[in-house]
Amino acid sequence: MDRRSLLKVPLAAALLPLGRKAWATTVEGASGRLVVVMLRGGVDGLNVVIPYAENAYYRVRPSIAIGRPGASDGAVHLDSRFGLHPALAGLMPLWEAGTLAFVHAAGSPDPSRSHFDAQRYIENGTPGNDSTPDGWMNRLLTALPGPHLPITAISIGPTLPCILTGKAPSTNFPLGPDAARRAPIDAAAIAGAFDRLYAGRDALGVAYREGRKARAQLLADLATEQRVADGGAPPPAGFPAQAARLALLMAHDPSIRLAFFAVGGWDTHVNQGGARGQLANHLRPLGDGIAALAQGLGEAWRETAVIVISEFGRTVAENGNAGTDHGHGNVIWVAGGPVAGGRVYGEWPGLEPEQLYQRRDLAITTDFRLVLATLLRQHLRLSAAQLDAVFPGRPSGGADLAALTAA
Repeated sequence: MDRRSLLKVPLAAALLPLGRKAWATTVEGASGRLVVVMLRGGVDGLNVVIPYAENAYYRVRPSIAIGRPGASDGAVHLDSRFGLHPALAGLMPLWEAGTLAFVHAAGSPDPSRSHFDAQRYIENGTPGNDSTPDGWMNRLLTALPGPHLPITAISIGPTLPCILTGKAPSTNFPLGPDAARRAPIDAAAIAGAFDRLYAGRDALGVAYREGRKARAQLLADLATEQRVADGGAPPPAGFPAQAARLALLMAHDPSIRLAFFAVGGWDTHVNQGGARGQLANHLRPLGDGIAALAQGLGEAWRETAVIVISEFGRTVAENGNAGTDHGHGNVIWVAGGPVAGGRVYGEWPGLEPEQLYQRRDLAITTDFRLVLATLLRQHLRLSAAQLDAVFPGRPSGGADLAALTAA
């Protein structure tokens, strides 16, 4: 079999992570984990953490506003200003335990309303600069103490996202119902042929071997997980099942320190709904997935921080189609054992017309990089110089975030 024939084998290319370092032994006793969940499409943060104390919120959202706490289908009470969408009520045990917080009026300072551009800026960590060649999670990986294994940083999905691209090794891996199904590359004859073809010391050969070892490790971890899950029956499809699987993988294998999910479906221009409907139907499994992650991690939850972020928020006023359009400010979720939760952080700008960004959107008072940098400094113990490398040109400030972690 020649090289051209081998490259026709399905999934062969998917084995190649972007890393260049050799496989090493599992990191024993690694601490400090970070999971990032990216909500692609621009989630409506004003209907996630509801500013029920603002009369303007109800005035400009006659059909999609969430009622005040205590009302039928009303928001779940968080504090004197904010409530949580009722579809996320399953997260209240985390809030009450002090391991869930929100940062409102947060986001990227770049004014773009393009999904593609805004997502890239969140992922590369340099708003307004689309020429940054790597993602901030990859730069973070280089700042963490080694060894950096191909599964130290993983993306849950079929392709590696911008946020994890760069010089450090990382791996993409699907965790759906068919995640553990054997691929052609797992067959001994095909694997042996590839092994011989890429036996050299060149960069392609090194990358191939890293990918093979990463896949073998993750398949082994999945096999262990399946043996303990409901007598081997596969879990239900969707984000909660994938989050539960990731949790068990992380609990089983301490070498997994960084993980990334992308969850789509948040571009609610039409028929967004209020307490029920399209947005609620998306939020419920999202919340269930975060809860499953917390439960599945077990003791590892104490050393894990979770960020839920979207590229931008949505307009304060609903549009003529009972939906919302691309906006600006949003809410960032922060969860995990290291988090000082039970609190909504950030400076609230208000929703009256003169308080809005371009008189239409929630203003941003907290740059998303300040939220992330606070976690990286306090939870992962990065120095100021390391933070500068992860988020070059990040703004100063964020005094309100100093209490974001329990460290």
